[in-house]
Amino acid sequence: MSSEQARILPAEPQKKSSSGFGLWISGVAFTFFIALLGYFLAKVPGFDHIGQLACSIIIAIIYRQFFGYPEIIRKGITFSSKRLLRAAIILYGLKLNIDVVLHDGLGLLLRDACVITFAILFTIWFAKMLKADKMISILLGVGTGVCGAAAIAAVAPIVKSKDEDTAIGVGIIALVGTVFAIVYTILRPFLPLSPVEYGSWTGMSLHEIAQVALAAAPGGQDALAIGLLAKLGRVFLLVPLCFIFMYWMKRKNNDDSEGDAKIEFPWFLVGFIILSILGSYVFGHSIPVSAGVLNGVSTATTWLLTAAMVGLGLNVSLKDLRTKALKPLIAMVITSIVLSVVTYLVAL
Repeated sequence: MSSEQARILPAEPQKKSSSGFGLWISGVAFTFFIALLGYFLAKVPGFDHIGQLACSIIIAIIYRQFFGYPEIIRKGITFSSKRLLRAAIILYGLKLNIDVVLHDGLGLLLRDACVITFAILFTIWFAKMLKADKMISILLGVGTGVCGAAAIAAVAPIVKSKDEDTAIGVGIIALVGTVFAIVYTILRPFLPLSPVEYGSWTGMSLHEIAQVALAAAPGGQDALAIGLLAKLGRVFLLVPLCFIFMYWMKRKNNDDSEGDAKIEFPWFLVGFIILSILGSYVFGHSIPVSAGVLNGVSTATTWLLTAAMVGLGLNVSLKDLRTKALKPLIAMVITSIVLSVVTYLVAL
């Protein structure tokens, strides 16, 4: 072997490593590119009510059907759907003001606990009656009861949900929740509810924080404030709910033949709690933080969550969507209707 060949051969692993890193970056960039397309689609009249998250998932699913899964950049896409998803949940903690919930919303917190319990159990029960897909139904129950896509994203790794099931759940919750928010704004002038009662109703029954803001804002500042407070209470209960699911999964594994299966501790929830505490008691208090910075973090959270959902959406096939999603969708819609009626009566 010549000295020239000896110099060339050791360089091969470096070339392969560099190529692998480039493909990884390409995969991550690809999820953000589709998220960008979703952002622009959400500006189109009609789609503007659906939102960037749902639009991006729709584009990702359509891409998968026409072009297949981009296997060559799978590692980067998987990074977005796993790691960026956890980062988004951690940053989501800044949206939760623990101090406000504990001081002004203890009564609402008790109601929120009842809402979450009812939404999950009723969805699972009704889905069982319909013989619907169990995992998607659980995710939809959690999303309906707590805080939509963020709740589904937090619970999914604990219950060992497949990426395609998680994406289906997030897509359904975003679309249906938006429809309900629009219906609320249409019904508001005809309902015998004060602004505070109307805000309480929206906060206890709608799925996403953005959907609560959309529906409550037409009722005035008081309706918006109490609506967001009621919704924050449900977000606050996401953490104990995750630990309940961890306990349930451990019991389930012990009862099954897979008794040795390990449940990964959701460390991202620790980050969620830390940022919630910092946002509630440190940022803006002992450490001044401008509203612009907090808005920037909120925007970054949205983009990270959207890119992650694109990664999940690329795993969905229309065949699975037709065969697995219809019955859980029916169960979730019925649950949302019943929940809206019950919380309306409570708000009176």
